[in-house]
Amino acid sequence: MNAQAAQRIGCWLMAGAATLAACGTAQAAPALDGATMTWPWAIPFGGLLLTIATGPLLFPKLWHAHYGKIAALWSLIALLPIAVVYGIGAAAGGLVHAMLGEYLSFIVLLFALYTVAGGILVTGDLRGTPLGNTGMIAAGTAMASIVGTTGAAMILIRPVLRANEGRTYRTHVIVFFIILVANVGGALTPLGDPPLFVGFLRGVDFSWPARYLWLQTAIVASIVLVMFFVVDWLLARREATPQKPAIATPIRIRGTINIAFIALIIAAIILSAIWKPGVSVNILGTSVELQNIARDAALVAIALASLRFTRDEHRATNGFTWEPIREVAKLFAAIFVAIIPVLAMLQAGRNGPFAILLTAVTANDGLPHEAAYFWLTGILSALLDNAPTYLVFFELAGGNPQQLMGPLAGTLAAISMGAVYMGALSYIGNAPNLMVYAIAQERGVNMPSFFGYMAWASLILVPLFLLLTLLPISPILKLY
Repeated sequence: MNAQAAQRIGCWLMAGAATLAACGTAQAAPALDGATMTWPWAIPFGGLLLTIATGPLLFPKLWHAHYGKIAALWSLIALLPIAVVYGIGAAAGGLVHAMLGEYLSFIVLLFALYTVAGGILVTGDLRGTPLGNTGMIAAGTAMASIVGTTGAAMILIRPVLRANEGRTYRTHVIVFFIILVANVGGALTPLGDPPLFVGFLRGVDFSWPARYLWLQTAIVASIVLVMFFVVDWLLARREATPQKPAIATPIRIRGTINIAFIALIIAAIILSAIWKPGVSVNILGTSVELQNIARDAALVAIALASLRFTRDEHRATNGFTWEPIREVAKLFAAIFVAIIPVLAMLQAGRNGPFAILLTAVTANDGLPHEAAYFWLTGILSALLDNAPTYLVFFELAGGNPQQLMGPLAGTLAAISMGAVYMGALSYIGNAPNLMVYAIAQERGVNMPSFFGYMAWASLILVPLFLLLTLLPISPILKLY
């Protein structure tokens, strides 16, 4: 896919959103009743996840050539039974809500950050030494809450790969990169990670995550960085041949106009929360608000401007291709569709088939059990994608942002930490994970399989999550 094709896609996104809004009807589709569903409704979603996990291992050629069609097939398998049992209206309403209410803004933001970040070229004396790698990953972790985990990952993954081209052992570098830059580092602002962006759209203050999660994030990030340095140092000592020193040239950042474009992305997101014109269109029960349409259109326009005003050689030197974002777009579109019945069953609460899980988040005194919220949100975020999982538990905890930022701040902190931190436990837990994986694979890094990566990430992170659970530091402690 070339730049012209990307521009066409961007225009289609804007035109499609506008057309759907213009053609929308106020007639709501029948609601999908998760209380009447049983666990077999989750089979298509489970099959999709299993296929994503095993496809690259069991049938790699078929998977890489047709993963979009395979994912679409699972989506169809999820939708057809809904149409048969609950009616075409319910299936259409669920599809529209998944695509317009959740997926569209999600993929537009990723598309904009991926495109803009891909135009920033970092060159110079980048060396894949333990100290150099730790410094780059630490910088990306710090950047993630400012430019988003997608932005930080896309800016730094290619320089990290170039710096480590001469290394024998590189896989661990990318695994730690995914954990810190593509996940943990994004815990402090709504720009950082999609779950917090969802909370922001639901009314959580922009500064709330930074005020309540900075200490826990600092603890996790610091310990994981130390672990990485030790592992990288030990592996560097085992290198068969010493790494060739890089040419001593100063570090330079090219394509700096894209830094301004990132600032515009941030401004567009903040303004969409401030500007409330009260204008919306109801499309089969999904309310599409004017400020969200304007924000998504602005993000696409910014991405197109980046393509227009960034030199082609900057992206070429970065090894920029459209395949990673194309893979993420196709797979996550299928995930957002196949998860429809799963979310309906979860949202049915204690009347649904997952009542036993949801009962676990309430303590004996009737108050929310914060540790249970943390672990259940986190585990399901790793398996179901962290943005919709955050929303389910946000609503389960009452859905009132003022209550959740006040008396129930500990519950919101637990949900936020679980969604952001444990999104690092699988390739599908957070969208940048899959993009970093795809780019590293393109560059010849022997990345772990789906389950192999889960084993790596769990070994690194689960002990830290247990530490967070047991630490005598209340997540509701006001640290400001």
